[in-house]
Amino acid sequence: MKRLAGETKRRAPFVVLLAAVLGAGSLTARQSQTPSRSGANPPSAAPAQGIFASSCGSCHGLDGRGGERAPGIVGNPRVQRMSDAAISEIISNGIPDTGMPAFHALSPERVRTIVGYLRVLQGQEKAEPLSGDPARGKTIFFGKGECSSCHMMRGEGGFLGPDLTTYGTTRSAKDISSVISNPGRIPDPAYRIAVATTRDGQRLRGVVRNEDNFSVQLQTADGAFHFLSRADLKSFSYQREPAMPTNYGEKLDGKELDDLVSYIVSVGRRAQPDSTSEDEDREEDFR
Repeated sequence: MKRLAGETKRRAPFVVLLAAVLGAGSLTARQSQTPSRSGANPPSAAPAQGIFASSCGSCHGLDGRGGERAPGIVGNPRVQRMSDAAISEIISNGIPDTGMPAFHALSPERVRTIVGYLRVLQGQEKAEPLSGDPARGKTIFFGKGECSSCHMMRGEGGFLGPDLTTYGTTRSAKDISSVISNPGRIPDPAYRIAVATTRDGQRLRGVVRNEDNFSVQLQTADGAFHFLSRADLKSFSYQREPAMPTNYGEKLDGKELDDLVSYIVSVGRRAQPDSTSEDEDREEDFR
């Protein structure tokens, strides 16, 4: 398993998270409803989804799981622990000197609708039971699956793919299983594999970390970075197929795949921050 997903870029503070949670598009209505933390009934799905999407979706994603501008707030354990009042205050007043703006134009009623709908989405993110054995999954990750040849897990593993320690924090077991076994994935441009051959015959294969008209930077499987001048290259080509192997559906049977997914999810759950006070959560998330 050479790549599960694009490298997790360092995202804007949770402030941007909540800000994004306020911004664009239309969100597909979700039918299940969960009472908000305050005990009030959740807002009607159709109006609530529209308000949430138009105020939050462009940054946090239309489903609240994160976008290009900000991380997810649905599966974020710190956001889940915050009170409705605390989230409402952030939406209304923003966070000074951060990426989270103040939404003064939103009426108190609309702010409550946004928070209520966020709680509905969070209610669908309850920890699901794991169908596999995490202990066996760890053995597969570092053994038969060869995932560790490219991915890091809790400080152990390779460098070519993203660190998967927190990958299972906000992703469902079903989503992770699909990423691993789906042979039709589109290659992630952040993990393009290239082969460079220098004029003196040296051949290097690795992930392109940086490149311009004059040079290219490759990171090889041993973690080493190679800065190459294009003038010194005899040839340079990108690998057409994705870095992530597409044969896991055949390489692992159903039980082994369940075990592997359970291991990734269980590590992600343990990687979640310990419970802290609400004020500490806000300070930590919005820095």
